[in-house]
Amino acid sequence: MLKTRKKLYRQLDIEATADERLSFLNKVLIGFILTATVVTVLSTENTIRELLPRSFDTLDLIFGVVFSAEYIARLWVAKDSPTYSGKWGRLRYAFSPIAIIDMLAVLPFWLSIGMGDSFLLRLVRMTRILALAKLGRYSSALANIVGAIQSRKYELLISLCTALLAMLASATVLYGLEGGNNPESFGSIPRALWWGVATLTTVGYGDVFPITVMGKIFAGVFALAGIGIIALPTGILAGAFADAINKAPTED
Repeated sequence: MLKTRKKLYRQLDIEATADERLSFLNKVLIGFILTATVVTVLSTENTIRELLPRSFDTLDLIFGVVFSAEYIARLWVAKDSPTYSGKWGRLRYAFSPIAIIDMLAVLPFWLSIGMGDSFLLRLVRMTRILALAKLGRYSSALANIVGAIQSRKYELLISLCTALLAMLASATVLYGLEGGNNPESFGSIPRALWWGVATLTTVGYGDVFPITVMGKIFAGVFALAGIGIIALPTGILAGAFADAINKAPTED
């Protein structure tokens, strides 16, 4: 049993081998993940689903069983990983981010049993797209990028807080300037916040806009400020990606 577990661990965990290459089992699982995502997307189109209703149900069953078996297998071999060795290794693995993603990819299948065709069932099916997140464990480059972003989390948090404060400030000012003349769009700060989000993120839908002279002046100021605010996380992420590329091992 121990020998079987160690062999399965080497097949499942990409870090179990010296060259960190994908095993045959890993390639099969990647194929299932991509296929499950495509099937989930196609199943939301009624005209396609009505053509092959039993096929989609059968595929749902196959994916549910495969991903459930994978989750149980990874939980079983977790003790062979240096990171999760020890008495409570499996428990620590079960609460790790990647294991939670695995569990969330499996839950929609079991939760959808016996639901019938309802809004809740459609919502549960949509969460199957989370299976794509499982691909992260197979890419060392992606892991390096995630690590680099985590190293800049405080800078990103500060830029997020700055953006939120700027949106609130812009919505408050436009509410004061436009509320009386344009109550439908700027009659309250929550209403004006939609304009703030669309403007400071430089999306500019154009469905909400000021009509007074002062409102237009301040709107222009905030729109220009939005360019700089959006540039803050962009520069931080660019630096994180550069760090990830520099730290990534190069092939001779």
